[in-house]
Amino acid sequence: MKRKVLAVLLSAAMAFSMTACGGGASGGESSKEASTQENANELTVWAWDKAFNIYSIEEAEKIYQKENPDFDLNVVEVSWEDMQTQLSTILSSGDYSQLPDILLMQDFAYQKYAMTYQDLFTDLTDSGIDFSQFSEGKLKTSVVDGKNYGVPFDNGTEVAAYRIDLLEQAGYTVDDLTDIDWDKFIEIGKDVLDKTGYSLFSTQAKSSDIIMQMVQSAGGSIWKEDGTPNFVGNKVLEKSMDVYKELFDTGVMTTANSWDEYIATFTSGKALGAINGCWILASVESAEDTAGNWRVTNMPSLPGIEGATNYSNQGGATWAITTNCKNVEMAEDFFAKTFAGSTELYDTILPGAGALSTWIPAGESEVYSEPQEFYGGQPVFELITEYASKTPAFDVGVYFTEANDALAVAATNICSGADVESELKNAEDTVSFNMGN
Repeated sequence: MKRKVLAVLLSAAMAFSMTACGGGASGGESSKEASTQENANELTVWAWDKAFNIYSIEEAEKIYQKENPDFDLNVVEVSWEDMQTQLSTILSSGDYSQLPDILLMQDFAYQKYAMTYQDLFTDLTDSGIDFSQFSEGKLKTSVVDGKNYGVPFDNGTEVAAYRIDLLEQAGYTVDDLTDIDWDKFIEIGKDVLDKTGYSLFSTQAKSSDIIMQMVQSAGGSIWKEDGTPNFVGNKVLEKSMDVYKELFDTGVMTTANSWDEYIATFTSGKALGAINGCWILASVESAEDTAGNWRVTNMPSLPGIEGATNYSNQGGATWAITTNCKNVEMAEDFFAKTFAGSTELYDTILPGAGALSTWIPAGESEVYSEPQEFYGGQPVFELITEYASKTPAFDVGVYFTEANDALAVAATNICSGADVESELKNAEDTVSFNMGN
């Protein structure tokens, strides 16, 4: 088997250098890529995150190869941001031959792509995949007009992971950061920063992800009942913005300019923790020299908001088979026997990457309750399952990406001194315009 995981930065300028279903051919790789296109049993996959998503589908490939030894995946690493650029160029051109066989899609964007480009994803309703075995909340992301257009993958339940060896230098334990609100978190964070030089956690600059997580944790929404943006006068969103600014101003939260820089902040930099979807644990564990020094708990709650919880969700993704797939039947069979049919797969990728399944039969595995040495023996996956059961529902809406981008701009401006109310008004107007309202 040839393993080809190609780390590429895709942009609009590169869109048409991609060959149909065969991955990107460039420089010295062109002859290799040409040869792989002749393999009728090879499928090309676009996905991001080597430690999580790519690792998981490679493990699925190994399982499927036990009965199908000629099967091969050509996995192309594409960041989510670059994938959107690539898709925009391809879909605008109408030349779908540039698409791979399989795409990994963020859940929050799935509905928009499926509804806007109704010929983008293969209808999997009659594929033989048993969709009743996936959790209903996850499944609805990829269902349009009663038809299934995707294979659900991971759970994005929120976790907070901290280096206890660094916390202890400031006189704290993980219990001090459990079941608290953001006011207490900031109070502790300022003391920890003063004593150790470490921020409690980090986030990506020009992103509103942590703000969205705060809103969901308090049972809030960014949409009105008619689907229009609900930013102005939204007390939960306003409080989230206020907390974000205080985290930024105090240095309790540090920011990074890119995904790689973000990961480096808590694996080798000046943040002693990470607050994100549980998939972030795969990146936490990439710092092997810190094994045993991490502990997992829940996130802080929004102070002053009735019904606020310490639980949220960030991300999660679903696999799609494109309408350009050269062997749909094989792709469907691959998913039916792996992500939608193999407890062995989830028993591997759960401890290997923290990939908490939304495929219900996987939850019966004893792996969920096993103590994890990296986290000092904590039954981490059992904790995450508990957190998932307490997470408030959150409507991402069809225009989540537009809302996320607009609120990111607002957050950046607010941290630079702009007024919260006026920035939320600008963000709301921007999203309304993009929606055509």
